[in-house]
Amino acid sequence: MAVKIRLARHGATKRPYYRVIVADARARRDGRFIEEVGRYNPCVDPALIKLDLDKIDTWVSNGAQPTDTVARLIKTAKEQA
Repeated sequence: MAVKIRLARHGATKRPYYRVIVADARARRDGRFIEEVGRYNPCVDPALIKLDLDKIDTWVSNGAQPTDTVARLIKTAKEQA
């Protein structure tokens, strides 16, 4: 089973916020997921990036692949910490 760390979109029309989730690569964008590991809200100034870096590191060490966007969010969160 290929596991991805990716974004799931929530919120109203034109007011999105995202959950950072660990999911099977075959699952739908907003469908079933294994675990929620963070949140991202680009609509506030400055953008809210709240990630559980310990859980993310555990999943990456177990073989989960972050998407390009999530990899950028992880990098930003580690710089802020």
